[in-house]
This record gives sequence, C-alpha cells and structure tokens, in this order.
Amino acid sequence: MAAIRSLHEKSDSEQPDAVVLETKSEGSSEAPSWTVEEETAVRRKLDWQLVPTVTVLYLLCFLDRINIGNARIQGMEQELDLYGYRFNIATSIFYIVYLTVEVPSNILLKHVGPRFYLPGLVVGFGAVSVATAFVKTFDQLCAVRALLGIFEGGTMPGLAFFLSSFYKREELYFRVGIYVSAASTAGAFGGLLAAGLSQIPEWGVAGSKLHTWRNIFFFEGLITILVAMLAPIILPQSPETSKILTDREKWIAAERLRLEHKSQPNEKVQLRHVKLALSNINNYICAAGFFAINITVQGLSVFMPTILKELGYESLRAQYFTVPVYAAASIIAIGVGLLSDKTRMRGLYLALFTFLGMAGFAMLRWGSGSQVKYAAVYLCAVGAFPGGPGFLSWGLNNSAGPAVRAVTGGWIVTLGTMGGILAVWAYLPNDGPSYPIGHTINFSAQVFVLFLSAFGIYYCVRENRIRARGGRDDRLVGLTEEEKADLGYRHPDFRYIS
Repeated sequence: MAAIRSLHEKSDSEQPDAVVLETKSEGSSEAPSWTVEEETAVRRKLDWQLVPTVTVLYLLCFLDRINIGNARIQGMEQELDLYGYRFNIATSIFYIVYLTVEVPSNILLKHVGPRFYLPGLVVGFGAVSVATAFVKTFDQLCAVRALLGIFEGGTMPGLAFFLSSFYKREELYFRVGIYVSAASTAGAFGGLLAAGLSQIPEWGVAGSKLHTWRNIFFFEGLITILVAMLAPIILPQSPETSKILTDREKWIAAERLRLEHKSQPNEKVQLRHVKLALSNINNYICAAGFFAINITVQGLSVFMPTILKELGYESLRAQYFTVPVYAAASIIAIGVGLLSDKTRMRGLYLALFTFLGMAGFAMLRWGSGSQVKYAAVYLCAVGAFPGGPGFLSWGLNNSAGPAVRAVTGGWIVTLGTMGGILAVWAYLPNDGPSYPIGHTINFSAQVFVLFLSAFGIYYCVRENRIRARGGRDDRLVGLTEEEKADLGYRHPDFRYIS
C-alpha cells in the first residue's frame, strides 16, 4: 500500500527545518492526506509546466539587460560618444530605476496575478530593447535604460514569488536556481547571438539604418516580444487553475502549500505583512548577500566582454570566449540548487563557493598572463552565480505566508540591486586594462559573502534552538488563533532553514 503523506503524521525529525507546524486547513473536517506518489506526480507536472517557461522568460530578461556590454565592443561606444564615464552612467540609471519598482511590482503582482502580468513585463522590456536600436545620442540611451529598469525591475522578484506559490520550501532553491541560471545561460547565448547578429549587413530605411550593435538590440528585443506573448498560454494563475492537473491534483497542489504556509494563498498584502517582511533579520542577511553577489554577477555580465578584449582578444573572439564561462556557471548553479534542496541547507554552500570567487579575483588582481586570467574568470563566475538564487531562496524559505513572501522577494532584490550600481562603477575606463580596483572590490565582496553566510547559519541555528526549548512561547500569550496565525516567521513553531 502506498505510503500516506500527512503533515500531522510526520515526526519532528522528518519536518523540514523551515516549517510552521500546521493545523487543519480551513473548511476541512480532517487533516488532508495523499500518497507520496501523488504529490511527486503533481510536482513533476508543475516542473514541466512552470520551470522551462519561467527560465526562458528570465533568460530573455537578462539577455536584454546585458546586451549593452556586447554592443559596446561592437561600435556603440564610438557611435554614441560614450567617452569617460558615460557608459557607467547609462548602466547605473538602469539599476537605480530597477530597485525602486521591485517591491511595488510584487505587491501589484499579488493583487492581479501572474498569468498576464509577468509576460506583460517581458513584452515591455523587449519593446524597450527594440527602441534602443534606434537611439542616436547619449541622452536617448539613458532614457531607454531607465524604461528598461521599470519593466525588468519586477521580473526577477516576481518570478521568484511566482514559483514560491507552487513549491514547498525544500523544493524552491533548485527551481529558482534553474531559472536564475538563465542569467549565465543568457551570457553564453548572448555572446554567440551578439557575434552573429553583428554580422548582418546594414539594412533599414534612410535615417534609421540598422547595423552591427543596433542589430543586437533590435533582433533580441523582437525575439523577447514574440516569446513573451506566448507565455500566458502556458502559465497558470495559481495551482488550482493549472490546465495540466486533474481536479484531485489541483487540490493536492494547493492544499500542500496551505498546510506548510499556514495561510490562505489568496490573502492580500496588508501593512502588517509589509512590517513582518521588513523586520525579519534573515531578510537583511540575504539582502546583504544578494548585494555582494550582485557586484560580481552584474559586473561580469556587463564587463566580461570588455575585460576579455583588454586581455588581448579581438571583439568577436572576446564574445565567443564568454560562452564556456557562462555555460560552466550555469551548470554549477543548478547543481548547487539541487544539492541544497536535498540537504535542506543554504548557508553552507553559499560560504563554500566564496573560496572559488576569492581565488579567481585574486588571480585577476595579482596574476599575470592572459591564459591565467581567463581561467580566473571561470572561478569568479562559478563561485558567484550560485549565490543569487541561494540568498533569494533563503529569504523566501524563511518567510511565512504568500503576502509576506511577496514583499520579502521584492525587498531582498531591491536592496541587493544596489550591488549592481556598485558593479557598474567597479570597472572604470581609467582603471583598465588590468582593472586592479574592480578586482579588489569584487574580492572584498566575496569575503563579505563568506561572513554573511556564516552569520546567517549561526543566527538561524541559534533561533531554532531557542524556539525548541520554548524560549519564544511567550509570543502566543493572550493571542487569538487568527493573531497566532499572523505571527508568520515569529511563531514559536516556525523553524528557519539554515
């Protein structure tokens, strides 16, 4: 007889670290139960429906963000007079706008639902990419980069929150790791695509001729729009509306999350949810880690072609040489996500991979020879790219309730995006070709990530031990059942994933 899975029947040792011990769901006469095989079947169906679609959408997002780095070495810098710090200013504007829209966008997403909203954002930044192909001046470039920030700002935290509405805590990092690995895939794919598109002969009407770097923006933006318009056909609004699940499977998909999160999935974001998200110490650990990781990820994404060109590779060759670096980073990021979910640990892997990043940036900073430095770029990418999904998943794992998670995802990415601004100013024109300042900043960022990961583990383990011995039970005194449910991660029965 198949094993029956009921959260109430699990022993303490079988409970995932970050879980609120649940009561019966609203409207149920008894604790819902289903076989392990049934839940596995549901999860696999959702994997095939959601993960590839979300991954493609974020790949397009990152592709349209970093193509400015590819375009720069294909003639854009000369044609738009991006002398001095102008390139850095244009890319900074994107991140400044980006970080201001993330939390509001996730709150709006929680109200309207993801099926059309998320693809709408992707259509928006695809259109902006197409428009970038026609810019004539530095001022116009700054304007379209600001517009790009508006549409892309809600995409990453929105996709993370979307997945957290379908998967349990111990299932999330692997799935987020897959879609965020699209960033490194976009780097690999983007280098090849940019090299190919830049070779298309000049075409277009008089006064708006498209060529080399302009072709990169135009065709990548067009591809983004076309793909995004198909996404609503696949994406469901919620587990209950998935077209590939049977009625029972829809019930299992929704009920297993209600049991774990101890809240209704359709709850609206209210001020108390915002306060819970903004007062969670773990969120600030994750946001600071996301900030430090972003210095490297965003810096490499925009400046890797330039760094490789400064090492002596010509423009097209520099584009091609970015491909295997990103491919390796993508594979490792997915593997780390799978291992982290299997072992239900986050901080340990985040800490361990900083040693690769530190070694890579030390080689770039103090090493010599183009082959040594190219090998160092591998270490930098492989060491840093697992960190983004790691810190974001860690924060979402340790937030209780969909409304709080919606704010948490946006807040972590908002604070973390500031690392992208620093990344833009880490690699300055007068610091080339060796970029000692940029590499030192990134080396220091990896050290900071090591410290944050260790402190995060300490904080979560310590708090779990305090709760296990009843040290937070006073929070329940005098509260109604509804008020107890609203405690979220502050509930004495909640356990952090470390």
